Amino acid sequence: MWIRWIAIIGVFIIVCLGIAAIYSGYRWQLDTDKLRARLTNGQEIIKPKIYDQKEIEGLPAPVQRFFRTVLKDGQAIASAVKLSQQGQFNMSETEAKWSKFTATQLVITQHPGFDWDARIQMAPGVNAFVHDTYLLGEGNLQASLFGLFTVAKMHGTPESNQGELLRFFAETAWYPTALLPSQGVRWEAIDDTSARATMTDGTTTVSLVFQFNDEGAIATIRAEGRYRMDGDKLTAMPWGGRFGEYSVRNGMLIPLKGEVGWEHPEGTRLYFKGKITEISYEFAA
Repeated sequence: MWIRWIAIIGVFIIVCLGIAAIYSGYRWQLDTDKLRARLTNGQEIIKPKIYDQKEIEGLPAPVQRFFRTVLKDGQAIASAVKLSQQGQFNMSETEAKWSKFTATQLVITQHPGFDWDARIQMAPGVNAFVHDTYLLGEGNLQASLFGLFTVAKMHGTPESNQGELLRFFAETAWYPTALLPSQGVRWEAIDDTSARATMTDGTTTVSLVFQFNDEGAIATIRAEGRYRMDGDKLTAMPWGGRFGEYSVRNGMLIPLKGEVGWEHPEGTRLYFKGKITEISYEFAA
């Protein structure tokens, strides 16, 4: 008799977990849809709508080479990007504890913003749901176990605004028309293979050093300081990433692989390794 009751209880627990998983996924998707509707509604008119190579005259030599490598004259300016990713995320600050993730992302190039909606596998059958967002000038990070129990949240501080705008800026490698001077980016010469780019959104200004490979495409990006949690406080640290596996998508040469990490005194600690599995664009034209 007791074996029967144990079986009934076991089935009841499984059913309850299944219902909770369905509910949490449904509620999370509603929040995702609302965020992305706000992103889309915040789009601004893009001018010019078409890239003209005359625009890059006078830019530092490696930057001119970059644009000639990744864009063709007459390329339509990207206004929105949708992509899917898979990869690994390091869940430890001090050692390698890599967990698999899958994600979708919507990017709006003007007014700049994005929503990264990820599922990070914490254990077999246990996922953390993550929104990493830059929306209308504000950064937001929310992580929830099963999409129900919040385990991390940061919203609208100057530090999170700066960090999320830096992420947007770094990922322009996937939508390189956003790096054009006409789209609000200022370029300064450093040397024959690198240049500093700066962009401003509202009250937040960020800069990145772009280093270009032998072909002229982006090899690495680096910020002198991006804020991260260090115990119970925020600390600015050097931050950067590498790109690879370039491929032509909608006429633009973009990287499909990337990795990002923090620069510690003893060396770089990567926390993200990802690959784009799908990407599509909307264009101003």
